[in-house]
Amino acid sequence: MATIKLENIHKRFPGVEALKGITEEIRSGEFFTLLGPSGCGKTTLLRTIAGFYRQDEGHIYIDDKLIDDVPAYDRNTGMVFQNYAVFPHMTVFENVAFGLKNRKLPHDVIRQKVKHVLEMARLTGFEERTPDQLSGGQQQRVGLARAMVIEPKVLLMDEPLSNLDAKLRVQMREEIREIQKKLGITTIYVTHDQEEALVISDRIAVMKDGEIHQVGTSWEIYKNPSDIFVASFVGETNFMEGEVQKGEKGRLIIRIGDQLIKANVPVSSKEVRRIKLSVRPEEITLLRDRVEDADSTVLKGKVIKNIFTGPLIRYTVDCGNGINLVSETHRPELKTVIEAGSSVFLKIPIKSILYFDLDTGKRIR
Repeated sequence: MATIKLENIHKRFPGVEALKGITEEIRSGEFFTLLGPSGCGKTTLLRTIAGFYRQDEGHIYIDDKLIDDVPAYDRNTGMVFQNYAVFPHMTVFENVAFGLKNRKLPHDVIRQKVKHVLEMARLTGFEERTPDQLSGGQQQRVGLARAMVIEPKVLLMDEPLSNLDAKLRVQMREEIREIQKKLGITTIYVTHDQEEALVISDRIAVMKDGEIHQVGTSWEIYKNPSDIFVASFVGETNFMEGEVQKGEKGRLIIRIGDQLIKANVPVSSKEVRRIKLSVRPEEITLLRDRVEDADSTVLKGKVIKNIFTGPLIRYTVDCGNGINLVSETHRPELKTVIEAGSSVFLKIPIKSILYFDLDTGKRIR
C-alpha cells in the first residue's frame, strides 16, 4: 500500500491547460475515483501519475518519495486500460505472466503468482485460451490480473468498464472493488459514470476544466455538493432560480415566479440577491390535496407526464413560470398513480433544499 501526494500539478498541451494546480493526497489502500465529463482532465491526471506524461509544474510523491524524474516503468504502478490492451497472440497465462517474465523471475515463482491472481480474477481454467476466445468481461479481468500480478504499490484504472454492456459493468465494478479490498492496493480509478463512482469509491474527486471542484465520500458528494456543477453532475437534481425577499423568524423567503419558498439559510445571506435552489427528485412528495407543514414548503403544479420504470414512477410537474420539477415515487401502487393533467401539490422538506449563489456558483450553507 502507498500514499500518493500531488502538489500543484499543472499540465499544458498546445492551446489548452489540461490540469490547473491539482493538489491532493490519496491515502494508503484507498479506492480514489476521478469523476468528471469528457475533457475535464481526469485521464491526463492519471497518465501524469503513471509517468506517461510529465507535468509542467508541481510534484508527485509516492510514499513520500519524489517521482517526478522516475520513468513510468520504474514507478511500481499497474495500469488497467479502457480497451483491455491484452496481447491477442498470447494465452491468458502468457498475458498475465508478461510483466513477471520481464522482471526475470524464476519460472516456478511466475507460475505460482499467476495461479494466485487468476483465482482472484475468477479466470482459473482459462489459462490456455487466447483473447478471441474470451468475452469482454473476461478480457478485462485478464487486464486487471496482469496489472495486479506484479504487486504494484499503486493500481491505476482508466475507464476500464466503458466498453462493457450495462449489466456486465455492474457485475465487474463489484468484482473490482472486492479484489481491490482483498489486496489493499491504493487505487486511482477514472470514470465519467456517476453511479459507478458512487458505488465503488472510498472518496471521489469531481473534476471540471482541469480543476478539482470537490473531494469527498459518495455521501458527501451527493448530499452536500460544494457548488452548482457538482450538484448538477452527480445524480439528478431539480434547479430553480429565485430572488431573496425577506426574513421570517431567522429564515429567508425566496420568490420563485409567483410562488414563495421558506429557506433554511441564515438571514445574513440576504446580501445574496440571486439564488439557485436544488432539490433531488426523491425528496419531493406529490399530494392531491394541500397539506401545510412547518418543516416543509409546498408548491402547486400540474403533472405533465409520468414514467413507470419498475421500482419507481418519475413525474414531471409544471409549476408555472417555466419551472418543471421531477419527482420520484418509489415502490408505486397502481391505485396511487397520478395521471397526466392532474393538479397536484409538491411537498418539499426545507432541510432537503440546497442553496447556491447564482453569481459565484458556490453553496450557501
